Amino acid sequence: MAGSPTARRRRLSIELKKLRERSALTCAQVGEALDWSGSKVNRMETGSGRVQPSDIDALCRFYDTSDELREFLKSLARQAKVRGWWQVHGAGVPEWFNIYIGLEQDASTFRQYQCEVVPGLMQTAVYASELHKAGAHMSVEDIAKAVRVRMERQAMLRQPEAPDAWFIVNEGALRHVIGDRALMREQLERVLETAALPTVTVQVLPFDSGTRPTTGSFTMLGFPAPEDPDIVYRDGITDAVYLEGEHHVREYTRAFDGLRAAALSPQRSAVLIESILKDYA
Repeated sequence: MAGSPTARRRRLSIELKKLRERSALTCAQVGEALDWSGSKVNRMETGSGRVQPSDIDALCRFYDTSDELREFLKSLARQAKVRGWWQVHGAGVPEWFNIYIGLEQDASTFRQYQCEVVPGLMQTAVYASELHKAGAHMSVEDIAKAVRVRMERQAMLRQPEAPDAWFIVNEGALRHVIGDRALMREQLERVLETAALPTVTVQVLPFDSGTRPTTGSFTMLGFPAPEDPDIVYRDGITDAVYLEGEHHVREYTRAFDGLRAAALSPQRSAVLIESILKDYA
């Protein structure tokens, strides 16, 4: 079973939707049978509403499930209420990003393309702090909390069961000076250090890579359990988009493969990063 509260909530919603679809019923029909609203059933299946163990009991009686499945779903519902370690930082982590961190913690594969900045999982604390100062009206305390969470997230790449992580970074993100040249030198050293980890691959998309479809930055997360479908994540200034449909995942996988083919090999990428690093000396 997935480890984070977010992943448990997502798994619960997936299982509830599967039960209803096997019964060939609509949310409205299930709600009417249980004297609920159809929107309540929909919220349970999308993870946007709190699911109580008593709700699970009612649904499992209605769907006539096994006792074993009912207890499994009730366990998911209870554990989904637990707060993640990152949620104690309050305003330092927006609610919409809380969801992403929970999913990230349980991912077994991680694919990310960054076209503007160095990926968060390989940023130094100083670089991350500069980005937060420029990107939002946050207090000094909340910026410190946000940076602390970002640094703690990076531990996932160094764990014994680290995800298979593949980063493609646009050359412009490496040449865009954040802070000053000394800061950028330290930052590029961190990129090379992260790229050397056994489960991490880093490629640079050079300026002369040719014409490609414009995608913007995006992240694809894959999960160990076949019941948990891959997800595409894109964020903005005030919110984020999560795409789970097969069509979305297929098209973003195709886009990532195209970027991977156009980017420099990991070895040549390291050479380019070292060359840019020298420019910052």
